[in-house]
Amino acid sequence: MNDTIRESIKDLREQSGSAYVACINEDGYPVTRAMLVLEHDRYGEQYFSTNTSSSKVACYQANTKASVYYCEPDKFKGVLFVGDMKVCTDQETKDFLWREGFEKYYPKGVTDPDYCVLKFTAKWGSYYHGLCNTKFSIDEL
Repeated sequence: MNDTIRESIKDLREQSGSAYVACINEDGYPVTRAMLVLEHDRYGEQYFSTNTSSSKVACYQANTKASVYYCEPDKFKGVLFVGDMKVCTDQETKDFLWREGFEKYYPKGVTDPDYCVLKFTAKWGSYYHGLCNTKFSIDEL
């Protein structure tokens, strides 16, 4: 993989306010949702916050397979990460991802039992731009 693609992937992740996150539901179908991007310091790990009571948490507890997609539709550019999602309810991870304003969604604060963190660990990915699709391993980034 060349440096231009690496830089473009980095820019896509850093500039995206949201990502499309998918799970496989109980019927075996993919379900995709847009989620706020909160943490993207490492390519291999990405974090999202959600309600413990949400259907996506149940989805990931039943099947950890997941994908995360960042894109710039107007430039026909996107990067897909494929891997596994872990539901984290431990206090250390919840503290790590907590942001000011979360009280709106989790009124009991950082210890709210309905607040949890989704930790995505990527195994591989694919970058698309200019009619070119480049598959990569996380180690290549």
